[in-house]
Parts: sequence; C-alpha cells; structure tokens
Amino acid sequence: METRVFGRTRLRVPVIGMGTWQTFDVRGAAVEARRLVVDTALADGANLFDSSVMYGEAERVLGRALTGRRPDAIVATKVWTSDDTEAHRQMEASLAYFDGRVDVYQVHNLVAWQRRVSQLERLQVRGLVKVIGATHYSAHAFAELRRVMHDRRVAAVQIPYNPRERQAADVILPTAADLGLGVIIMRPFGEGSLLRRPIPAAALAPLRPFGVTSWPQALLKWILSDERCHVTIPATSKVEHMHENAAAGEPPWFGRRERAYVEKLANDL
Repeated sequence: METRVFGRTRLRVPVIGMGTWQTFDVRGAAVEARRLVVDTALADGANLFDSSVMYGEAERVLGRALTGRRPDAIVATKVWTSDDTEAHRQMEASLAYFDGRVDVYQVHNLVAWQRRVSQLERLQVRGLVKVIGATHYSAHAFAELRRVMHDRRVAAVQIPYNPRERQAADVILPTAADLGLGVIIMRPFGEGSLLRRPIPAAALAPLRPFGVTSWPQALLKWILSDERCHVTIPATSKVEHMHENAAAGEPPWFGRRERAYVEKLANDL
C-alpha cells in the first residue's frame, strides 16, 4: 500500500486506514470479531486507526485489539468536551487504552479548541502525543476550522470529502497544503449514502485499468487521487470489506477525467 508523509510531521501514514465510529461500539463476542478486522487491516498495511471518546466503547475495543502490537499501529483519537477536568479524564483514559501514547490526538468538532490544544501541547512535550489535530464534520464550520489551522501547534485536520461532499476542496485542502498540514478524510462513503444503490459492473469498466473492482474502491480512489489527502478512514466491521478497502490504496491514481466520471456516477445515484 502507498504511504504518504503526513504534512510537516515526520509521520508516514498509509493512504487507507480504518475508522471505528459505530462499528467498534460493541461488547461481548463482537469484541473478538473486531480483533479479526484489525488483524486484516494490519496485514494489509492499513495500520492507521481512528477513534474517539464519543464513539462509545470504540476506544476500549480498539485498544484491546491492539494488545501486544501497539507499535505496529498509528492511533488517532479525539477529545470532546468543553469542561477542562473532563478533558483531562478523557485524555488519561485514551492514553491508558493505547499503551500511554496517541499518535494523532484531535480536538473533536473544535469544542473548546484553544484550551484543548493547550492541554494536548503539554502532553506532546512529555512525548505522549505526536501530532495535534482538529476535526469537524460540517462544511458550515470550515471558516472556523481554517482559523484553527493557522495555529502552529495544529498539524493535522480531519474533514469529510467524497464525490457528493466536495466543499473541502475549495478552502480546507488548499489551506492544508499551503500550511503543510496532514489531512485525514472521514465519510468517504457519505455515511453509507453512496453505497445504498449498486453500481452496475459495466459502469465500472472504465476504471478497471486503475485496479478498481468495486464501487467502494472507486470512491476511495477518487479521494486518494487528490494528493492533498493523506489518508482516508472507511469504517467496517467485516474482514472482507477491510481487505477490499485496503486494495484501493495502490496506484495508479485517477486523472481529472476519471474523477469527473466517478462524480457523475455518484450524483446519478
């Protein structure tokens, strides 16, 4: 799988990672099933895992799945609260789940971001956090996110970007490139809305020379063909889907014509 240098940091990340929203908020026997998904991700080189305190059990389940092999993973997680004491509790819990280190620690949805960045900076000085980031799921917050991006302590952003949600291309991606920030892409499948209707195999034929054998792979390639995007994090609870997603992380990448073709297919759904 291709890897990219994560902005101005020294972190090298795979172009395909894995999200844990909803899929890793589980208990009981399902916890072991998620370990098998993590096994597949690591074996396929998709070793960046994104989580958050607001994803229920996801951090705990991911941490358990990485037991004994934490050095093989790049862990991104998030803090989400306006209360300083609660933020400290969240950070301590996350660090405990992930063997005392978080590679990319993000301020979720910019909540109290000035204070959270200061807290994360103190952890960074102690070597417990490598990269400080900021996220937001809504294009309506992109103006504020752009201001946050100019804080030199912030070295990464996480934003939605797919053939139906392209607002990031106008403001966030150019700013990230100018400032040398790492970019994580959430919602590559539009929270599932881009997968609800099948794309006929014949419609994917023009994309086969690029290694595309499925519609999800076409969507992932569309994102990664924009080299301002470093890694995308489709969530899954199925081993076979993880393997299929990882296969989209190899070049060749789409040109302008292929990206326009995928956009047309997506917007015709």
